[in-house]
Amino acid sequence: MQASPADSATLPPQQSQPDKLARAGDSPRGRDGIPWWLWVLVGALFFTYMTLSLRIHQRLLSNAFDLGIFEQVIRSYADGHLPVSEVKGPDYPVLGDHFHPVLALVAPFYRLWPSPQVLLVVQAALIAASVLPLVLWARRALGSGAAAVIGTCYGLSWGLANAAGFDFHEVAFAVPLLACSLAALGSDRLRAAAFWALPLLLVKEDLGLTVAVIGFLIARRGDRKLGIATAAAGLVGTALAMLVILPAFNPQGSYAYTHWLTGPEGGAESGLMDLLYKATIGLITPEAKVTTLLFLLAPTLFLALRSPLLWVALPTLAWRFASGLWTHWGTSYHYSVVLMPIVFAAFIDALIRRQSSTVSLRRYLVGSAAITALLLPQFPLWQLAKPETWRTDPRIAVAHKLMDRIPDGATVQASNQLVPQLTDRTSVSLYGWADSRPDPEWIMVDTEVPQQRRWPLSPGEERISLDHALTQGYRTAAEQDGFVLLTRSG
Repeated sequence: MQASPADSATLPPQQSQPDKLARAGDSPRGRDGIPWWLWVLVGALFFTYMTLSLRIHQRLLSNAFDLGIFEQVIRSYADGHLPVSEVKGPDYPVLGDHFHPVLALVAPFYRLWPSPQVLLVVQAALIAASVLPLVLWARRALGSGAAAVIGTCYGLSWGLANAAGFDFHEVAFAVPLLACSLAALGSDRLRAAAFWALPLLLVKEDLGLTVAVIGFLIARRGDRKLGIATAAAGLVGTALAMLVILPAFNPQGSYAYTHWLTGPEGGAESGLMDLLYKATIGLITPEAKVTTLLFLLAPTLFLALRSPLLWVALPTLAWRFASGLWTHWGTSYHYSVVLMPIVFAAFIDALIRRQSSTVSLRRYLVGSAAITALLLPQFPLWQLAKPETWRTDPRIAVAHKLMDRIPDGATVQASNQLVPQLTDRTSVSLYGWADSRPDPEWIMVDTEVPQQRRWPLSPGEERISLDHALTQGYRTAAEQDGFVLLTRSG
């Protein structure tokens, strides 16, 4: 759309900077399409993410929470019914847990390849695809060299690495949508920005707040009607999901995760004080939250702070830091994957706004690349460089030999890392989890899981539980190399 003079102060500087494009050495014809090197970059990143996640699964290091759950969800869609997860509980309606109908899009692929591995391949493709819009935008505004560096730093960023290295999650769909929306917003293609933002409402219930911020930025850019409509759709979508849809499916008749913000039930006064603390001092304490912010901004040399696009990260950061669950605060797991396209979009926007000389631009890019390289060994992509990643423990073959004795369609309780190995052909739940289906036909336990991966039972609790099962009608069908397979007698 054409901007009015009054709005020109809020428009990205690249609209008046053809000299920067010329300086980058790109011909107009070359900038129209997708260059060959970008396909190579995206393909290499896809292969890297896919290899990492598949190798983790092959080594029996994937988990019931969450790969097991999500495979059961997608298997339900592939079978033609609303999603349920045995891992969450007997016939648990997952649309009462989180709102993610976008996962139905994976069902056709699952019908062709009914395996948890298809989820990991889809996730790798989604994350890798998010590189395209950001790099194309950077290339138009900053030139091919800068775009290649930014795309590589983004593709190797720790938030994306964590997502690829930890099972499968629905928020993988948000990554390319956010990248497309913010690249469009930064290029002042406001209708496209709204178009790509609105599907976030189908990815996860909290992302409506992110859509609302994008709507606010669209309004700030000059299209107030579109911006207000987008923001309203985001707010209404989140409210509808949390207050109507999720409680309607949830067995308890309420939103399942209110306690993340409110804490355990208590008096109204204590609850109010707790919320006040979480909304103020609690947003930056304990120090893990500050560390997360530093890790997010450091690859951009903190230039992302200069861009309004960074505001899009605020809803996700707010609920994570206000949560009472410590796993939300730090740099582990998959929780930062939706933040990476936002942070790097803000980085691109900030570089464009600065109108830096070629020398200054190179300094920023070298700094970003150096920090990305410095962080790389601390996160999952580095596993690909470790020899143990490529070794196959002989116990893995033993585990599969015992699991092959379990018939298709049987009810099973299994150890955490064994659950995703069984979700494609059995009705499996987590051994030792209070909500698991009682009295399964089979029990499969790995008694030699290292302590750091052992959950939910301690070694002592597990031994007591197995001994108790033997007194409740189960017998040992097989036992080898620490794996125990029990079945019901008779």
